[in-house]
Amino acid sequence: MDLPKVLIREEVERALFEDLGRAGDLSTQATIESDKCATAFFIAREDGFVCGLPHATVAFECIDPQLDFEHRVSDGTRVSAGTVIASVSGNARPILSAERTALNFLCHLSGIATLTSEFVSQIAQTKSRICCTRKTIPGLRASQKYAVRCGGGSNHRFGLDDAILIKDNHIAVAGGITKSLRAARSFAGHLVKIEIEVDTLEQFEEALSSGADCILLDNFATDLLYEAVRINQGRATLEASGGVKLDTVKAIAESGVDYISSSQITMSASTFDIGLDIELG
Repeated sequence: MDLPKVLIREEVERALFEDLGRAGDLSTQATIESDKCATAFFIAREDGFVCGLPHATVAFECIDPQLDFEHRVSDGTRVSAGTVIASVSGNARPILSAERTALNFLCHLSGIATLTSEFVSQIAQTKSRICCTRKTIPGLRASQKYAVRCGGGSNHRFGLDDAILIKDNHIAVAGGITKSLRAARSFAGHLVKIEIEVDTLEQFEEALSSGADCILLDNFATDLLYEAVRINQGRATLEASGGVKLDTVKAIAESGVDYISSSQITMSASTFDIGLDIELG
């Protein structure tokens, strides 16, 4: 479940450059003596799942490698309000300069992990898995998908280059479902999966007979999902998408689909409330 550090560093350095600008942290330089030391504690203000500790670590490392950042829990851990998640000790100036970037990643990614866990909990008694989509904040896709995994969810494709997903516009331009699938099959390597989006049972049956590996059932009513599962008989992997919310996901999962994809978990998650309490010395 770990995210490669090189990917984390790229995102964190970009955030630090944005925050520090051309002259660095003027507020801290103006008010804090250079030899002041401090310890800061990251404390959860609500219940939820933690994610983003490696990002916080890198934020402090980039500003001052001498800072001592200590994880009190691991990413993917469920915590209660009041839990000390981590602490950082050392020179007060770099702690204050990096704290906002560290908190931004922690709060955002923990929010995604927490919301994902709520979806996962709703469908825990079914075989379905909740997964994210390519609807992510530009530049943060790897981290947001990592947060989904920390919340117990699964990842859809990471980009346009790791699977073929034939959407409705592809079908319209290419000349139909069967023609699209044949073209994709002749183009793809033997390790590349092919998924196609359908929005009617007629399209579904055509995609199934044309040998799609995976079929995305877009905005199917619940009764149509049940019918698609019955017709499928386990031949293709079935993914439901559209109208997926916390109060609808259980009914969708009970139809028997394999995966349920939702952009909500990456694009609509609230920030997780984490406070930073600082002590001198």
